[in-house]
Amino acid sequence: MQQKIIIIFLIFSSINLSAQITGKLTDTENKILPYVNIYTEDGKFGTTSNENGVYELKINQTGDYNLVFQYLGYQTQKKTISVEAFPYELNISLKPETTSLDEVNISSGENPANAIIRKAIDFRKRNAEKLEAYTADYYSRGLWRIKNAPEKILGQEVGDLGGGLDSTRSGIVYLSETISEISYKRPDDFKEKIIASKVSGDDNGFSLNSAQESYFSFYENTIEINSEMVSPIAEYAFNYYDYKLDGIFYDENGNLINKIKVSPKREKDRVFSGHIYIVEDLWQIFGVELQTNGQAIQVPPIETLDFKQNYRFSEENGFYVQISQTVDFKFAMFGISGDGRFTAVYSDYNFEPEFNKDDFGREIMSFAEAANKKDSVYWEKLRPVPLTDEEIGDYVKKDSIQTLRNSKPYLDSIDNVRNKFNLTDPIFGYSWQNSHKDRYFNISSPLMGTHFNTVQGWNTSTTISYRQNDKEDENSGKFWRLYSTINYGISDDRFRIKGGFQKQFNNSSRPVLSISGGIEATQINDRTPISERLNDITTIFFERNYLKLYERSFAEIAYQQEIFNGFYLLGDVSYENRNPLINSTDQVIIDNDDIQYTSNNPLQPDNFSSLPFREHDIFKLNLNTRFRFGQKYMSYPSGKFNINNEKYPTMYLGYEKGFGASIEEYNFDQFKASVTQTLKLANKGEFGYNLNGGTFLNAQDMAFVDYRHFIGNQTRVNNGFSNLSRFNLLPYYSMSTNKTYAEAHAEHDFKGWVLGKIPFLNQLNYNLVVGAHALYTQDNKPYSEYSVGIDNLGFGKYRLLRLDYVVSNQDGNREGAFVFGLKFLGVLD
Repeated sequence: MQQKIIIIFLIFSSINLSAQITGKLTDTENKILPYVNIYTEDGKFGTTSNENGVYELKINQTGDYNLVFQYLGYQTQKKTISVEAFPYELNISLKPETTSLDEVNISSGENPANAIIRKAIDFRKRNAEKLEAYTADYYSRGLWRIKNAPEKILGQEVGDLGGGLDSTRSGIVYLSETISEISYKRPDDFKEKIIASKVSGDDNGFSLNSAQESYFSFYENTIEINSEMVSPIAEYAFNYYDYKLDGIFYDENGNLINKIKVSPKREKDRVFSGHIYIVEDLWQIFGVELQTNGQAIQVPPIETLDFKQNYRFSEENGFYVQISQTVDFKFAMFGISGDGRFTAVYSDYNFEPEFNKDDFGREIMSFAEAANKKDSVYWEKLRPVPLTDEEIGDYVKKDSIQTLRNSKPYLDSIDNVRNKFNLTDPIFGYSWQNSHKDRYFNISSPLMGTHFNTVQGWNTSTTISYRQNDKEDENSGKFWRLYSTINYGISDDRFRIKGGFQKQFNNSSRPVLSISGGIEATQINDRTPISERLNDITTIFFERNYLKLYERSFAEIAYQQEIFNGFYLLGDVSYENRNPLINSTDQVIIDNDDIQYTSNNPLQPDNFSSLPFREHDIFKLNLNTRFRFGQKYMSYPSGKFNINNEKYPTMYLGYEKGFGASIEEYNFDQFKASVTQTLKLANKGEFGYNLNGGTFLNAQDMAFVDYRHFIGNQTRVNNGFSNLSRFNLLPYYSMSTNKTYAEAHAEHDFKGWVLGKIPFLNQLNYNLVVGAHALYTQDNKPYSEYSVGIDNLGFGKYRLLRLDYVVSNQDGNREGAFVFGLKFLGVLD
């Protein structure tokens, strides 16, 4: 208790010592005003009041200052002060803005708001281009609160979430801050260097807040918030919004500001509602107060999402620049509700930076040395938005218990509780851990690992694994892991065991060495087009045994690493002894009179004694590369995190060689390549494509298991693969080849662009999706598919379903069927 009192005293002492110009902001009725912008008239210093209306302006020299207090909906107030000593207290009361329509000239029958928005749209691009280049200081704060969290979810203990939850199961579960230096040059060069980073309750943590991810420009046609949201001044905004002029007023520079009410034409579109403020004659944004919800961004747990942006006039370039932003949100799902806020403050702009060619590159974010080691005095000196009492309390509480929670006795006591065997462990598996030494042991559930196929009959698998993370350097990403999987099939009365060792050397280029071996029954198509769980259902209930297996005894060594930014190399070499397998059971649970099992040989499904290949030994070499063109990345102390650049495609090149086979004609060479890309098309949705092909050499009589197999589907259920890699109605092995092949996949998700405009139907918030797939192999007629689907199906906050109608065609034979999809089909595996 005494330690807590000392910590609190030090924090409040540092506040008094470091606060320069401070005060509280209210309105004329003494109501607290949060997130008011306060800055010096020259724009060099700036801050924002916190949730309690308290502000601190970090000025460290005495003298005369012209301060500006700006808040949307209230009259901007200027105050000239003479500071002779610090701290200097200045409380301000702002008057509500008095908007008027008296000066508006309304042409007959014309909505004046429409004329203003048309001008803003006409000037949108040239206004955005006024920000040619700049540097600035950036501050951000992120906060998540939870209310009434349950004790358990699906039988698993929730805990107190790092000390965030109190006795009412409520409290702050995430609080972090960053102070950064940002640089920008048109059209898309951006760099952020985080000078200081702080996470409540983790003195070794790094904030996830970043300037680029929190930047939302309403000068763009769309703003990406999971979905592409249409800006109220997009070039096609009149297709989405109605406008009303709620009033006009003048800012401190004498510019006339138009307050425009923004209303969606259709509530379920990717749109906002609220107000946007437009400067007369300049047609620039003065501020925004806009709201949206989880239905619009298609993240159902989000209930509301509120954006508030404030701008100030820059004399240097005659442009209103953003000085602050708050994003408030509320969420609720699975009985958990809460809210949060992300705050951003921009200050000390320099619009004439002297950049050189080396100032920008693929790295868009980095951390200064010891960025997470700044003490409370440093933060109080530079933090532009003062902490609220709640946030101070969270820092004090979590920092005071952090040492305790990281101690060996505490970690051991927690582990003793977690490591106890529970009655649910046979269902969910058993886990053991030594938190102090960062060691983990796991046994997967034999019950969840139980499956049925016609080769093994009922069979069960369990995986035992042990992992050791690098305790000496927790941010290195180093770990090693041992694992073994034991499988037993009842019908073929066969134990099969495999295992391996895996080691990752760092979390930047992520070099991983893997050594594995053993015996397993695995799919003939190594791309595993059907999951075991889905095959259980089709086999047991419908006598459709699609899973085709063979046995291999193998030893393999593999290595992968990002050689340089965007270029990834994966390679492995293995020895394999391969044995074909046949069905060992014809057991059925639901007998269908007109259907019977097929053999385990996909080449001769009606010949139950036939084999798809002869038993043999072979060595295999695989070399694969991935080129992700234009890849950008963020450098955290804990590792490198890559960001895909949608402007450029990703290319894969591969070479596979079978050699040293006991049957000489089973040796082969295969070359393969693919190109894939996903393009966001603003309000028109998202388009993706995947083109790939390859060819075999010296492979005339190779083993069927090494053919190029494709991701087909005969279940009428989405098989869980990407829509840009699978075929919906292609029989699993009908087009397998050992010659030249090529396949193409394309899909366009309109994200509401079509269905959102149809009355009544637009209330359902569904997405129209169209796709096309084609396959060519040298000895077969071309195969093609076309599909029309509805995505985002479901009710309320549970939107996990998709339904497609697919038509396939091969040599004039057409087939049509509905294919049902679950977005998180992984739950079936």
